[in-house]
Amino acid sequence: MRNEILGRRYRAIREVMPGLCQTLGPEDCAAQSMPDASPAKWHLAHSTWFFETFVLRRLDPDHRVFHPRFEYLFNSYYNSVGAQYPRPDRGLLTRPSLEEVARYRAHVDAAMTALLEDPERLDDAALDVVELGLNHEQQHQELVLTDVKHLLAQNPLAPAYQEVKATGEAPARALEFRGYEGGLIEIGHEGPDFAFDNESPRHRVYVEPFELASRPIHNREFLAFIEDDGYRRPELWLSEGFARVQQEGWESPLYWTHEGGRWSQFTLSGLQPLRMEEPVCHVSYFEADAFARWMGARLPGEAEWERVARDAPVEGHFLDAGRFHPEGLGDDPPTDRPAQLFGDVWEWTSSAYGPYPGYRAAEGALGEYNGKFMSSQIVLRGGSCASPRSHLRATYRNFFPPDARWQFSGIRLARAPFA
Repeated sequence: MRNEILGRRYRAIREVMPGLCQTLGPEDCAAQSMPDASPAKWHLAHSTWFFETFVLRRLDPDHRVFHPRFEYLFNSYYNSVGAQYPRPDRGLLTRPSLEEVARYRAHVDAAMTALLEDPERLDDAALDVVELGLNHEQQHQELVLTDVKHLLAQNPLAPAYQEVKATGEAPARALEFRGYEGGLIEIGHEGPDFAFDNESPRHRVYVEPFELASRPIHNREFLAFIEDDGYRRPELWLSEGFARVQQEGWESPLYWTHEGGRWSQFTLSGLQPLRMEEPVCHVSYFEADAFARWMGARLPGEAEWERVARDAPVEGHFLDAGRFHPEGLGDDPPTDRPAQLFGDVWEWTSSAYGPYPGYRAAEGALGEYNGKFMSSQIVLRGGSCASPRSHLRATYRNFFPPDARWQFSGIRLARAPFA
């Protein structure tokens, strides 16, 4: 039965985030490095708040709320639920302690397990909310890693989140472009499997013939852009992007450093030599767009990306592997489709994040999940080395502001045929 399947998934998925925090101390879990990031402790509590707020408090009349003020402390942006503690100040919440947050998770997990074990208590609509909550939890698994990485990178000691032994670096597969026919295609989710509301409805889109790069851009290629004064040439940049370069002093991707004639990058395994044949990551949309212009190419539209990825298996390097860093493929034999469409790095598209034709947000507070962010954001596709594999699919639409760099975001190029 569906509730039994979700019960097993609930237990498996809810174990992941505490496991990701095992190498962190209480100090690590409480700190906040910037307004866009959140403390690990907050992620642990907020994902728990979701189940207590949208499932237990609405469907279990016997549920005992763990703490009455947690509704305020750990509400992210749901105005329909009530006021929220200011996002930039989450690092000031030294209380509740990490131990109390762990007790909060255990309290809610016990109640959710009991609810899911009784097939009479949850109808399909309620089970849909549970499934949404599990996918929400997986999003925060990724955010824990990206936010902890940004936090540790502020420390002059360059501390490692975990020790991972580096492997040898093989020569990279040559960058090639593959052509695809244009025409009227369908994109978007359809069918009984889970998808977020912003992936629907499925609809028709006309695309011109195009070419897509055979793999993501590597560090070696982006370094050539830097050495060609790419960050100092305004003709390559969107106006807002070049203004941000000057304002923030960007000279390379986030976490890159150049000392003693050598490039290094901060990783979740500490400061490491820059590996030239790995996908470049932690670049903004502005940087990705400028690099594409420098290459005489462009970023793909999300319809083009989905056109290519829709029949590709979800294979790559994901959170499940435990390395939490993009990997190169070496000079593997080419296949009939581009490599690394999923995992390793999110791929910026040229598409603004907006509603599909016929989109309608859900009623009530859960309608705030995606719809209200359809402004001033850019779509990314494919997932990253910090994304759970089971969370991804060809229709998945991630989105961030164009200046965001702390996510594992990278570049895949597109161009017109025979460019």
